Amino acid sequence: MNWTEAFDELPLVAILRGIAPTEAVRVATLLCEAGFKLMEVPLNSPDPLDSIAKIRAALEGRALIGAGTVLNRDSVVQASSAGAQFIVAPNTDADVIAATKDLDLVSVPAFSTPTEALVAIKAGADLLKLFPAEANSPPVLRSMRAVLPATIKILPVGGITPSNMQPYRDAGADGFGIGSALYRPGKFIDDIQASAASFITAWRGSVS
Repeated sequence: MNWTEAFDELPLVAILRGIAPTEAVRVATLLCEAGFKLMEVPLNSPDPLDSIAKIRAALEGRALIGAGTVLNRDSVVQASSAGAQFIVAPNTDADVIAATKDLDLVSVPAFSTPTEALVAIKAGADLLKLFPAEANSPPVLRSMRAVLPATIKILPVGGITPSNMQPYRDAGADGFGIGSALYRPGKFIDDIQASAASFITAWRGSVS
């Protein structure tokens, strides 16, 4: 499975912030079976490289695993060595984007202004993370969409819930990154499963 296949199947990235290696495979497998094909382990989680390696081994060919909160070139290299297939950053850093592309990985930097978006695109970003979405409402996204290339895909991240996906989708969002509303440490497995189903239902309803 490559990025295009995974994204076309379900363009929702499960952000597993805070996940520990001891629960990484269980949670990732549950989400994969629910329909999620893109998962991100932020590097400020406990032993994130171990979690990335475990998830990659368990779900090879069924889902893609990425590293999030990647802030420098060394972290890109370490994440790649652990098995990360895409790199997500909370900012626009041309050096991180270049390092990601040098390793033939998918680059997903964050932006909050048209200037940042255009810098990221020029540096080689494959798609863009609108972050934080709480500070960039659907009308703001719609305005920025008018000046950004139509071919670049945008994923709002931050405060995304099943109930606010439709307005962002109407404003031009191509997918979403989903964090604590889907997974957080200590959340019961049944609740994670229910949240996953709610997000998938909301997405499919938004594109029907």
